[in-house]
Amino acid sequence: MIYLDNAATTLRKPPCVIDAVVRAMTTLGNSGRSAHEESLTASRIIYDAREAAAALFGCPRADHVAFTANSTEALNIAIGGLFSPGDHVSTDLEHNSVLRPLYRLEGVDVSFVPADRLGRVRYDDFAALIRSNTRAIVCTHASNLTGNLLDIGRIGRLAHERGLLFVVDASQTAGAAELDMERQNIDVLCFTGHKSLMGPQGTGGLCVRPGVEIRPFKVGGTGVQTYLPQQPREYPTRLEAGTLNGHGIAGLMAAMDYIRSVGRETIRSHELALARRFYEGAANTPGVTVYGDFSSWDRAPIVTLNIRDYDSSQVSDVLAQDYGIATRAGAHCAPRLHRALGTVERGAVRFSFGWMNTEEETDAALAAVREIAR
Repeated sequence: MIYLDNAATTLRKPPCVIDAVVRAMTTLGNSGRSAHEESLTASRIIYDAREAAAALFGCPRADHVAFTANSTEALNIAIGGLFSPGDHVSTDLEHNSVLRPLYRLEGVDVSFVPADRLGRVRYDDFAALIRSNTRAIVCTHASNLTGNLLDIGRIGRLAHERGLLFVVDASQTAGAAELDMERQNIDVLCFTGHKSLMGPQGTGGLCVRPGVEIRPFKVGGTGVQTYLPQQPREYPTRLEAGTLNGHGIAGLMAAMDYIRSVGRETIRSHELALARRFYEGAANTPGVTVYGDFSSWDRAPIVTLNIRDYDSSQVSDVLAQDYGIATRAGAHCAPRLHRALGTVERGAVRFSFGWMNTEEETDAALAAVREIAR
C-alpha cells in the first residue's frame, strides 16, 4: 500500500514512537494519583512532554500546555471556554472542528472571511469584519483541503492591535510548519499528535498564553484539591479532568524528540518536495483539475484534485483497489471551502505527503492519476 493520506493521520510512525508506547504500556501508572514509582514515572514523562510542546510551539509556560485526545477536543475546550452570548467571532473557512463548536454556541455571532476559487482569503477582510463586540479571531493555519497556508503572524498582529484573542487550529501544521505563539501573537494554539507530529492517535492538546482564562470544558478527578467543589483554577489541571492518556503522551514525547533530532525543516523540505513533484505532473495532465493556490510553496504538503467528471469517491476507490494507493475523497469536513471551490456535488481527492513517503511512491501515484485521466 502506498499511503498518501497523511493529512488524516500518519500511518507509518518512527520506530522510537512505537517503542515508547509499548514501554509505557508496561511501566506507567496513573500520573498525579499516587506516590509510587510507576505513578511518578508517568508524571515525569507527561511533564517532559509539556516542556517539549512548549518549546516546539513557543508557549511561554510549560504548565500552560494541556493535553487532550486530539485537536477537535482542544478546539471545543477553547471555543466553549472563551466565548459567551453577545460575543462576535471572526473566522475564515474552517474544518468542522471549528465550525460546529461555534455554531452550537447560543448568542455568539460568527462571520466568515470568504475564500475565492483558489481557496485564498483576503487579509483585509479580517479587519473589515471586526465589530464592537468582536471577541476573537479563530482560524486554521493550513487548510486540510487545499493545503493553503495562512499568514497567522499577520492575522495575530491584527488581532492584538484590536484587543482581540487569537485562536489557531494547527491540526495540519503542528510539527511541520513554524509555530511560535509569542512571535505570531497566538493566544491559544490547538494541535493534534497523530498527523505531522507523527505521534499516536488519541493525543493532542492546547497551549494557552498566560493571562488567558478558559472555562473548564469538563470537570472531575484531578488528584489534587480533592475537597474543592469546583475544578481547580490552575493550569493545566483546570483543563485536564480525568486520567490522561499517559501511554499515548509517552509516544508523543518520543515523536517530538524525533522531530527535533531530524530537524523540522528537513522533514518539511522532504514533504514539500514530494508534493511539488506530484503537483507539477498532475497539473499538466489533461482532464485533471487541481485545487488550491500553488503560487507559493510555503504551504502544507497537500494536493487535492478531480479527474474529468468522475465522482471523487469513485476515483479514490479505483486508486485503492487497482493501484494500492490510499487517498481521501469526499468533503473532508470542510463544507464552506468546498462551496467556494465549487466541489460540493462530487467532493475531491486529496493526496497528502509525509516524511515516510518516497519519490518512487510519488511517481507511482502520478502514473495512476494519468492512467485514470486517459
